[in-house]
Amino acid sequence: MRLRADGVATCGEGEVPTGATALALGRRLDLNSATEEELALLPGVGSSLARGLVEAREAAGGFRSWDAVDEVPGVGAARLKTLQAATLLGPTPDAGPVW
Repeated sequence: MRLRADGVATCGEGEVPTGATALALGRRLDLNSATEEELALLPGVGSSLARGLVEAREAAGGFRSWDAVDEVPGVGAARLKTLQAATLLGPTPDAGPVW
């Protein structure tokens, strides 16, 4: 799926959706580049944990493993599973065409 300049989703040419648009379309975010605001939209995350994730990411120069994410205060096992389901540790791969 791609987004044209006018915001219409297509299966052809255009930009790969990122951020809140990607979330709305059911795509996963890059935990190493998502904004605090985008992370706060994830179920069970909220603004406080989102801020903690961004601060920990910046201090470490990015998350290189899920163990590093789990070390962020407030993450815990349940939130880690949510983050693993909604985010990636790196750029979102191009899903390619729908068919």
